[in-house]
Amino acid sequence: VMRRNPFGMDICCRKGSRSPLQELYNPTQLSNTAILHQIRRDQVTDTCRANSVSSRKRRVLTPNDLKHLVVDEDHEMIYCYVPKVACTNWKRVMMVLTGRGKYSDPMEIPANEAHVSSNLKTLNQYSIPEINHRLKNYMKFLFVREPFERLVSAYRNKFTQKYNTSFHKRYGTKIVRRQRKNATQEALRKGDDVKFEEFVAYLIDPHTQREEPFNEHWQTVYSLCHPCHIHYDLIGKYETLEEDSNYILQLAGVGNYLKFPTYAKSTRTTDEMTTEFFQNISSLHQTQLYEVYKLDFLMFNYSVPSYLKLE
Repeated sequence: VMRRNPFGMDICCRKGSRSPLQELYNPTQLSNTAILHQIRRDQVTDTCRANSVSSRKRRVLTPNDLKHLVVDEDHEMIYCYVPKVACTNWKRVMMVLTGRGKYSDPMEIPANEAHVSSNLKTLNQYSIPEINHRLKNYMKFLFVREPFERLVSAYRNKFTQKYNTSFHKRYGTKIVRRQRKNATQEALRKGDDVKFEEFVAYLIDPHTQREEPFNEHWQTVYSLCHPCHIHYDLIGKYETLEEDSNYILQLAGVGNYLKFPTYAKSTRTTDEMTTEFFQNISSLHQTQLYEVYKLDFLMFNYSVPSYLKLE
């Protein structure tokens, strides 16, 4: 059976077993889940088309753009990880999937080990023909989250936790130097008391945009995963993390022995919390910040937050 899928690629069958892509695009029974993911894919395609002037910039992806795409050869899957969207747990799951029996329980893998880059293979480590082959034939997925909730989560994690001294030194000191009038010597040296307002001012400062790419924790999903250049087969959402994750594991044929770790983190950033953080941001800054993350809002179908006072 040669079937065309919406991306225009031929999917042929492995003997006796269906590939994840076949199961996704030609499901044995059409489920609401398959339809939901089609709607999400269409939303991305439409947004890319509508914003093609700003979004495509006619540039070709280089291997350096593919550092976030984790490859699982055994199950023919590619996962683009987005920090602050359950990426630690997904990296743990990918380590179980690619570890060839070395790990069986994702939660037994320490968080810091999940972030050691040598533990997972990323797409930029392959040759150009190998990259193209995998982009064409593997099932590609990513997880997204409401952009401002993700931003507040990154701020809380990187700037309000005392242990994140490397972030305080690298970004905090720079933010304090640029955004705080009459900063104390101690604040300039430590950078460990950045206010959310200062962080926002830093993000919308044209100087920041010119000087260096955003850190991955607050970089847009659009710039980390290149959804206008790479056709993602599945777009999971933080809001439906477990269902979406387990659907992907089921498509990969491992759903019967591997479940996505469930956890209720009491510290997780919520919508109410995000609303509070934005209380002190001027409407001008809110508007400018929305512009920075606008494509993520549109592409992944997040409406403009009700607490925003846009100009």
